[in-house]
Amino acid sequence: MQKKKSLGQHFLRSLSYLNAIADAADIKAGDTVLEVGPGEGTLTAVLLERGARVIAVEKDSRLIPVLKEKFTGKKFELIEGDALEFDPSGYGLVASGYKVVGNIPYYITGALLKKFLSGDAQPSTLVFLIQKEVAERIARSKKESILSLSVKAYGEPKYVKTVPRGAFAPAPNVDSAILLVANVSRQNFTNKQHEEKFFELVKTGFGQKRKLLKSNLKQLLGEKTAVLGTLRAEEVPLAEWLELALER
Repeated sequence: MQKKKSLGQHFLRSLSYLNAIADAADIKAGDTVLEVGPGEGTLTAVLLERGARVIAVEKDSRLIPVLKEKFTGKKFELIEGDALEFDPSGYGLVASGYKVVGNIPYYITGALLKKFLSGDAQPSTLVFLIQKEVAERIARSKKESILSLSVKAYGEPKYVKTVPRGAFAPAPNVDSAILLVANVSRQNFTNKQHEEKFFELVKTGFGQKRKLLKSNLKQLLGEKTAVLGTLRAEEVPLAEWLELALER
């Protein structure tokens, strides 16, 4: 099937990489898996073969009849719609009671990570196939960013495996990578207020990258910024941001 450019579709058909995604999510019999953008159903088939119950959200209406026919009689539920508008709790999915996987469109990577990591019904594990550069920024870079801190605040990101562009049909212009976010929770936050203050500080701290962090946060933290010395936002690890949010 011809891809829809507007949906950023690049179908993965390599069984070894599909299994690598399932391995990263540690898919076992009895797991409930929410799959974002099943496409042609190649990853879906691997998940079902491992004994998982799969709830799939697909936006491309052309693929709906294909997927329904392919997985008739399986532990498979298909929802036509936008994953960004999908409500996990509406389908009986509760915090830590399911896993999220998907070969997702590059252009909504940040939005999907935010939706599932910061939502009320957080998955226990999230595994997305995303642009390699973005996966490196989140899990490998020595410099922090709003995106990397936002992911680390809710779980433990790991760069699992590079997936070359040639493994897709049609091939994208860049390589991809499997990103695992394990042990998803809110354990880093003492309460909702702490969570809100953390993100306010991070966004403000990265607001003007050329300035020292203490200058960016002066209005929010006052004299407490003295401990930051000459640090810039990208040099401050998660633990210190969390501590600053508690002190505010």
